[in-house]
Amino acid sequence: MAHVQEYLATQVVARPDATALTDSSGVRWSYADLDRASGALAQVMREGGVQPRDRVLLLSENCAVAVAALFAAWKIGAVILPVNARQSPVEIDRIVTHAEPAMMLATAHVSPDAAAHAERLKGREISGDFGSLMMAQPMGSSPDPDLHDVAVLLYTTGTTGDPKGVMLTHENVRFGGRSSANLRGMTPDDVIYGVLPITHVFGLASVVTAAVYIGAQVRMEARFSAAKLFDALNDGVTLLSAVPQMHALLMQHTKEQGLATLQSPHLRYVSSGAAPLDPAWKRKAEAFYGVAIQNGYGMTETTAGVCASRNPLGSPDISCGPPLPDVEVKIDDTGDGTGEVLTRGPHIMKGYFRNPSETAKALSDDGWLRTGDLGKIDEHGHLHILGRSKELIIHGGFNVYPPEVEAALNDHPQVIQSAVIGRTKDGDEEVLAFVQISEDDAPAVEDLRAFVKERLSGYKRPSHIILTTSLPAAPTGKLLKHKLLATFADQLD
Repeated sequence: MAHVQEYLATQVVARPDATALTDSSGVRWSYADLDRASGALAQVMREGGVQPRDRVLLLSENCAVAVAALFAAWKIGAVILPVNARQSPVEIDRIVTHAEPAMMLATAHVSPDAAAHAERLKGREISGDFGSLMMAQPMGSSPDPDLHDVAVLLYTTGTTGDPKGVMLTHENVRFGGRSSANLRGMTPDDVIYGVLPITHVFGLASVVTAAVYIGAQVRMEARFSAAKLFDALNDGVTLLSAVPQMHALLMQHTKEQGLATLQSPHLRYVSSGAAPLDPAWKRKAEAFYGVAIQNGYGMTETTAGVCASRNPLGSPDISCGPPLPDVEVKIDDTGDGTGEVLTRGPHIMKGYFRNPSETAKALSDDGWLRTGDLGKIDEHGHLHILGRSKELIIHGGFNVYPPEVEAALNDHPQVIQSAVIGRTKDGDEEVLAFVQISEDDAPAVEDLRAFVKERLSGYKRPSHIILTTSLPAAPTGKLLKHKLLATFADQLD
């Protein structure tokens, strides 16, 4: 089976001196440099006892040496286990206990959180052509036969109960990178803004692997900053993949600079993921960026991509687009054209590590993955996501899809973004809305109620609207809806 590191080997032959990575710590590596750095780190890891099918825990925020760690593990035949360093000690320990990594690497030089975890796990500094890392060996080597052909083990955000480590094979990751590069029409001249964490599947497969596949440059950023993104988009970045919160904060920052639009000289591709598009927001964003806003759909278990749009500027299409080449999608129809989204193809995970019961629930014998998302397919064959099946709100006997309510709120010019959930009360479910606004430009709750009244049926309107300057979010920028009730408990009756 072909391995991901073959993409790097191809670039070392074809374009050894071309810039592969830059990062916020000042590193600038060519493809030859990346190959040399990952080879040097692989040697240190071998000397530390890492063997094929061992797990290597990478506690990291985005930087060049984190990418070197990916390729170092793959050169050995080990499985990389990237975890965002901003997770809590309890979350980290839970993953360590389940995965039993043979080695831990931490990017302490760019992440105070990684440094703290390394100290707690009794890490020591190692250095070489790769720069410096903290290294610890929490477990002994224990190659697992179930990890044959597995490249990456990713523990999904916000999981509860049994651990769910997603096993992605080398072919999964290769397919994800190749599909992403082809979808975006990437070339070796592209400069990709790499702020989506590589500890999550989109940053790892659709940004880093895609760039290495085609020979483009990734400008790595450890943490999101609207000001840094603004500067980068005016300094050579050509591709931006982000989540709605990042777009919203960039627009707010630009507005604070006294500018109505971005006017980036090189930007040619922008995508927004992790939430359905709203027509009014899409028009606003395209006017801001001056390029078409593309949408897509995917999840960790699908190596990021399932569907993606390829629309021209000004298209009214707000779907997730058609399936990617070689990907199948269908709806487990409930009778009205909507139902759970199922997908099959080379993007589907091998399964959940050491969790056969959850694997059996998610994967059918003939290869279909049950996504847990509600959707429909339109007459053009494009997928529309209506929300997570577990997030569906049934209010007064009617189905309320949170994305529809969020879209109505987000249309308001003073709203940055919103999150809508249901809460059981008196035998029914009520609709709760949490709305992010700017301290300097906050709307009144009653103004928002009047605004959505013109856009939503009565049963869809929120019974509570909570205004806030920030919403709980994962490092990817994805809103963490399961934390909303606890975060704002003092504002809810």
